[in-house]
Amino acid sequence: MTSVIIGPFSLPIGYIMLMLAFGIAILVGSLVGRRTRSSVISKLGDIFLVTVVAARLGFIIRYFEFYRDDWLGMVDIRDGGFDPWFGLAGTVLMALFWYWRHADVRKPLAIAVSAGVVAWLGIWSGVQMVGYPNVDVPELELVDLQGEPHNLAVVGAGGPRVVNLWATWCGPCVREMPVLEAAQQEYPDITFIFVNQAESPARGLEFLSEQGLNLRHSYYDLRAELPAIIQSRGLPTTLFYDADGTLQDTHAGELSRATLAQGLARIQPDN
Repeated sequence: MTSVIIGPFSLPIGYIMLMLAFGIAILVGSLVGRRTRSSVISKLGDIFLVTVVAARLGFIIRYFEFYRDDWLGMVDIRDGGFDPWFGLAGTVLMALFWYWRHADVRKPLAIAVSAGVVAWLGIWSGVQMVGYPNVDVPELELVDLQGEPHNLAVVGAGGPRVVNLWATWCGPCVREMPVLEAAQQEYPDITFIFVNQAESPARGLEFLSEQGLNLRHSYYDLRAELPAIIQSRGLPTTLFYDADGTLQDTHAGELSRATLAQGLARIQPDN
């Protein structure tokens, strides 16, 4: 599971886990610090910053082949590419640094950081245990650019599939389109299915022509029924199904080449 629906927003689970753990660390640090008359809030802020930077660096190292020629992409965190274990290592190292430098805050700092780490590990373990429900590609009637009907569950059946929900008015959708278009060539054994939300095929054809995009499996969900079926309100949303048609991963928000590769690793036949 990589995202959670909160009201009209779809947020990556990693962000929520980190913010909850940080919030718990601040709460515990404040309570313990009040008793010992020592504040650790600023130091926890430093630890949080190092955690985020370390998690991003870890992800870049892991998928460096996709960032080799895209230095700006390394700092563009809109793709949600973070490595939690590198982040955890950054937390521990920065906490040890402050623990060594400031004897007066050692107790509240140690308790606060421990509470945050335990909270993160607890939430992460819970998410792993819940995992994904045994959800198959939905039975849903879509139309193609010519207005002909197609069943989403049938398109690309028998092989791994990537289903991308998008709209022409969605900026992140438009930015990630070249990445997905190129992936059609790079991963010929995977079917990429583009499902436009609540727009007409005529508008879609106009947009694709303007952008110079060639999307092989371009379909239109005229009544925007798919988001309700998959319980996702945010765009773009990308779903990764294995060869059996079972959901293995989701990504809420804009994809980069690296985060796309991360999702594809869950469904490629040789994995």
